[in-house]
This record gives sequence, structure tokens and C-alpha cells, in this order.
Amino acid sequence: MGYFTISDLAQEFHVSTRTIRYYEERGLLTPIRTESGQRLYTKKERAKLKLILRGKRFGFSLEEIHEMIALFDEDRTGKKQLEKTVEYGRKKIKEVSERIDDLLKLKAEMEALLSDFEKRLREWEDRAE
Repeated sequence: MGYFTISDLAQEFHVSTRTIRYYEERGLLTPIRTESGQRLYTKKERAKLKLILRGKRFGFSLEEIHEMIALFDEDRTGKKQLEKTVEYGRKKIKEVSERIDDLLKLKAEMEALLSDFEKRLREWEDRAE
């Protein structure tokens, strides 16, 4: 039926098995267990892991990711999930834009300060000659 072990997924997605177990502990993944206790992941669980990792890369919290994944289970059309993803995406873009603005201001301040220090150093060197 096409099951994946935790090691298969860890290797495929370049994450630790501990990371995958953590997502399971948080209720984001639900593997099936063999009689010996081995975790087996379906294609659906593999797809969820892919979404979790993409969401983390874009800066979404695990709570936001959990909500987006759960919405698909509620509404198989995917409409509610898309609406929530768009909402969170707009929020995240706003946060990123604000962070970029802050970093650009910090860069300008640092450049001005560096320019002032360089000017002072030249003046000091000119006096020493």
C-alpha cells in the first residue's frame, strides 16, 4: 500500500527522526503502528509532513500549520484551508515587510555610523602626520 518508515521520511526531507516524532507528539502527524510498535506513514501523512516543513520554512507557527491541515480534513474541497492559508500568508508577508523595513533602517544607521567613524579616523590620521 505504499507506507514510509520514519527513517524514509527523515532521509527524504533532510530532518531528524526526532523532528518527525515531535510533530507526532504535537498532533500534526498520525502514523499507524505495527504490532512491534514501528511507525508507518501513509502517503497522506507524508504530504502533511511536506506541508509542515514548507509552513515552517515560511515562518508559520506549528499552531497555524495545525489549523491549516485540520481544515482540509473538515472541508475536503480545500476551500477553507486555502482561505486560512491566504489569511495567514497575508499576515506573514506583512510581518516580513515590517522586518525588512526595520533591517533597512538599521543598515542605514550602521552605514552612517561607519561613515562617521571613517571620517574621524582620517581626521585623526591627518593630525598625526
